[in-house]
Amino acid sequence: MQNLHANFEELNALFNYSVGIHPWYIDSKTIKEELAEMKIASSHKNVLAIGECGLDRICNTDFKLQEKVFIEQILWANEIAKPLIIHCVKAHHETLILLKEYNRTSPVIFHGFNNKLETANKILEQGYYLSFGKHLMNPSVENVFSKISLEKIFLETDDSDIGIDAIYKQAAKIKNISTEQLSLQIKKNLDRIFKTTKF
Repeated sequence: MQNLHANFEELNALFNYSVGIHPWYIDSKTIKEELAEMKIASSHKNVLAIGECGLDRICNTDFKLQEKVFIEQILWANEIAKPLIIHCVKAHHETLILLKEYNRTSPVIFHGFNNKLETANKILEQGYYLSFGKHLMNPSVENVFSKISLEKIFLETDDSDIGIDAIYKQAAKIKNISTEQLSLQIKKNLDRIFKTTKF
């Protein structure tokens, strides 16, 4: 699944997408128009999720503005019943509060997870999912991944040079299962969340 944070008119019917306003790219001068365009784009049947959206403590975008835009996307995902894909950096506490406060009703996936087990458990306790990528090569994240149920995970490449095959191989090694077993479970997770057989 590909992510678009701008140029929503470039959607290609041959691919599946998530569309959302990433906190890195929020512009206070154009955000109203961008949110409107995102909402129009999200009506396409090959747009399976809203995101990446969320909160980032280390980017330059004003945090209050990030929160406002994130709330808009939570509410929109609820309205159109599509999952949320979350970008979160040093703001997991605030992110979880907003998801609860604004009555998140659609599934939630925290992408590119690279945090401690305590944080992972807080996310999982809310019924959300975690997606892992290149950070699986780090021993600390490897340890976290080893303790999480296969039913609550996804795998990704994001902007990494590491291919998805290598990530699957590493994940299967950590879980001590075959890549075929892992792929089957990820497929089940995808079908459950996105209610599709396109993958």
